[in-house]
Amino acid sequence: MDFSKEDLLPGISFKTSRSGGKGGQNVNKVSSKAELNYNLEESSIFNDLQKERIKEKLSNRLTASGMIQVISDEERSQYLNKERCLDKLFHLLRKALHVAKPRKATKPSKASVEKRL
Repeated sequence: MDFSKEDLLPGISFKTSRSGGKGGQNVNKVSSKAELNYNLEESSIFNDLQKERIKEKLSNRLTASGMIQVISDEERSQYLNKERCLDKLFHLLRKALHVAKPRKATKPSKASVEKRL
């Protein structure tokens, strides 16, 4: 299933706080750390099977209330940290929904065995 970052926006809430890291004295006075919470249960873009798969794959990022949590404090700007959180969430969800093709076991060909030997 294809979805875009704009499709995720209705279920997202942001919280900001002061953060450490680069920024010098700016860090002490500006709330640049962004914490994104995504309500997976109330999302209408994923079906029940996809929601279960996401919960299984991203269990370490789920809060007690079932929200997916992503935190970013790498940038000096609150806006850039929010964008980075949104990018991280998008890639996490895409990766969680990706189903790998099963590997088919095959024997090496006679030519490849001879070449190896």
